[in-house]
Amino acid sequence: MKFVHIADMHFDIPFTSLNSKEDLGEKRRLEQRNALKKVIEYIKKNNVEYLFIAGDLYEHDYVRKSTIDYISKLFDEIPRTKIFITPGNHDPYIKNSYYDTYEFGENVYIFRNSRIEKYEDENVNIFGMAFTEFFMEESPLDKITLPLSTKPNILVAHCDLNGGKDKEGFSYNPVLETKLKSLKFDYVALGHIHKNNLENTNNIYYPGSTIALGFDELGEHGMIVGEISKDKVNIDFIRLDDRKFEEIELKVDEFYSKEDLIDRILNLRLDDMDLYKLILIGNRNFEINVRELLRVISRENILKIKDCTKINYDLEELAKQNNLKGIFIKEVLNMYNKGLCTEEEFQKAIEIGLEAM
Repeated sequence: MKFVHIADMHFDIPFTSLNSKEDLGEKRRLEQRNALKKVIEYIKKNNVEYLFIAGDLYEHDYVRKSTIDYISKLFDEIPRTKIFITPGNHDPYIKNSYYDTYEFGENVYIFRNSRIEKYEDENVNIFGMAFTEFFMEESPLDKITLPLSTKPNILVAHCDLNGGKDKEGFSYNPVLETKLKSLKFDYVALGHIHKNNLENTNNIYYPGSTIALGFDELGEHGMIVGEISKDKVNIDFIRLDDRKFEEIELKVDEFYSKEDLIDRILNLRLDDMDLYKLILIGNRNFEINVRELLRVISRENILKIKDCTKINYDLEELAKQNNLKGIFIKEVLNMYNKGLCTEEEFQKAIEIGLEAM
């Protein structure tokens, strides 16, 4: 049997990190739609029997009915494909959610319970569960035993593999990989982590987010496609996102004015489709104003600049001087050593003070 495995589409997410460029968030929402259309076209072309959607298909707080209508109409284009959705922490199965109220087609099966459900099909046994709140403290997988079967057993789950609590103390269906491995599913279709793990050797896979949502999701994004029989699985990864988020480190040591730096940035060889974050490193010879750089640079796909440089001064030698500069540096160093300012504040004070002198 053939299958497609996607997760973490996050339809109608606000894309607040992209608001620095006009209309880019709206473009990415259209690209989300296009990515799902590509999934459906692949399924039609290759006669795929099963589509597994492992959670966070949409953003509960932001999704519009028109978007759900769009999704449903695409699902209707593949009536022979059985679609299994396991709601995640961003699209939980809760009262008055679209999973609860919307009439999807007959080929769509949505897991509705936080306990494990089993769907028996003629070709395969499919197990799944739903987030019924915006978090899940304990995994129901700790209470499951697989029956002996001549058919492949597949798990579709939105979970935090080997995860724990987040900064606010919440958990999101944490499960140990060793536990999943011991259950001996023939394939485990996971969602929640936005980076794929195609190197996994236990048939336990995250496809990653279907399209990248920000600079913490670098590289290619798409779907897992595969073919499965009892005790045999073959998978491949197909890119769906036409854009990539990329980071570029740029050393500033050789530049002696902001004009030199701007000229270098404007002459970087960048892919027009990709979105970039520049990380400035090294020892700077002039003050760098990131906001000013972004305003001056006319390259639409450079969204962020992060200044990780340090001032190019020998502070120990300058502090030995018996003049105003030496006194100033000794005073600022004394404040920093007493913990009265952060390293960033210390660096900035030195830079502004010395330039003023």
